[in-house]
Amino acid sequence: MRMKLDMNLVWRKRMIHFLDQNGNKVSFSFEKHPFQQSPKHVFVICRYHQAWLLTNHSERGYEFPGGKVEEGETIEESAIREVYEETGGIVESLHYIGQYKVDDGKSSFVKAVFYAEIKEIVPKDNYLETYGPVLTDSTLSKNDLDHTYSFIMKDEMLQLCLSFIRKQIWN
Repeated sequence: MRMKLDMNLVWRKRMIHFLDQNGNKVSFSFEKHPFQQSPKHVFVICRYHQAWLLTNHSERGYEFPGGKVEEGETIEESAIREVYEETGGIVESLHYIGQYKVDDGKSSFVKAVFYAEIKEIVPKDNYLETYGPVLTDSTLSKNDLDHTYSFIMKDEMLQLCLSFIRKQIWN
């Protein structure tokens, strides 16, 4: 039986723990720098007008843009670059949401999560490892995320972040 999360309690709590779709231990926090490791990856939840801006990853399916932080790049610069590379989206505003750590028992990595409002989408010839932008007006609730969506979209992290965006950024 699943418990419904009280978001006010979650936002006051330092760390939320759960297992992802692959059974890895995930620790999530809305704090800045909650882990000893610095984030080496980014995940950017994007909104363009009234739609979510996703990318169609060549192996995983629909997901929000993201990727590795390059040498000499801040996490904010990486987020803006990844959105452009994978969707052609030009970031108008970028909001820090939190960080999560994924631990498979052998190694771990940390991702910084952002919310970006997109000014425009520029068509490109190459979207690297993706097939380019996908716009959806879906609520992205767990029930909406079928086999066409990446496993990254199906764990608690996304639902926590969407709730945070709706209550803390849009209000």
